[in-house]
Amino acid sequence: MRILRPTKTLLPLLFIAFTSTALYSQESNITIQQDPKFDQLLKEKRKINSSITVNDRYKIQIFYGDNDGARKALTDFKRDFKELDGTIIFNSPSYKVWVGNFKTKLEAERNLLDLKKKYPGALLIKPNK
Repeated sequence: MRILRPTKTLLPLLFIAFTSTALYSQESNITIQQDPKFDQLLKEKRKINSSITVNDRYKIQIFYGDNDGARKALTDFKRDFKELDGTIIFNSPSYKVWVGNFKTKLEAERNLLDLKKKYPGALLIKPNK
């Protein structure tokens, strides 16, 4: 009968140990404190992103390929055609260089003819209206 005594005291101690850890566990509520400037920056970023739409105007694509080639093509373009703006668009896994921001197709096609002299692979990007 002496053998059962330690198990009689051990069982309640284990029960108390496991229940006490459950009582002192962490709460599931999380409080996030962030700088109010973060919300302001986020609103500005959303406004800028909404103004940079690629769907409402015609663009001309002068390059399609890797990152280094896109940067080189954009640098060369900005040096040769200062009156037009250009940007690099990343569409996984490749990079595109789009130039111009043309309201009408006629205006875009006129510029496309000029750009094809230096960039024979240039093509017109139509807006998704």
